[in-house]
Amino acid sequence: MIMRSITAKKELSPKQHEEIIKILKIRFEKNINRHKGIEWTKVLERLKVKPEKLWSLNEMERTGGEPDVVGRDKKTGEFIFYDCSEQTPKGRVNVCYDREGQELREKQGIHPKGNVVDMAGAMGIELLTEEHYRELQKLGTFDTKTSSWIKTPSDVRKLGGALFADRRYGNVFLYHNGAPSFYSGRAFRGSLRV
Repeated sequence: MIMRSITAKKELSPKQHEEIIKILKIRFEKNINRHKGIEWTKVLERLKVKPEKLWSLNEMERTGGEPDVVGRDKKTGEFIFYDCSEQTPKGRVNVCYDREGQELREKQGIHPKGNVVDMAGAMGIELLTEEHYRELQKLGTFDTKTSSWIKTPSDVRKLGGALFADRRYGNVFLYHNGAPSFYSGRAFRGSLRV
């Protein structure tokens, strides 16, 4: 089960530390259009003083998210990472929206691999909001064959629903589904501030 491996030890070995830094640097240099005006050396400086954030980035990578820098908060100076995998992260599929939805499915004898809210929390990341998802789609073409759960407003969730989005026909679409639903072609995308 994915949750067990995520909640284990929140430290990277020296080798893992070196490997994730290398992966992030290569991706950063390959996708300059996502972070124009941002220097890798500045990102690296922040990562060195925030090892817990590097652990979260490693979890994003390990589960197929392919995290990359997409901007910088002008007020705080934090660098913003999003999951930038072309399709929804493969290591996070078959999950309900939240624990309530998951428990409802389990009472029916159906066992999803977990839920989005708990997984994101265990990874130390935030779910993309609709606004963030649309920002991501301006940086490339994502979720053309899959879809991704996004942060659902409480008024929608109270009524049993949850939101997801994708890109089809050259447009970004926002949809709703029951929070207990789960699919092999839907995971979630997250963000992290460093």
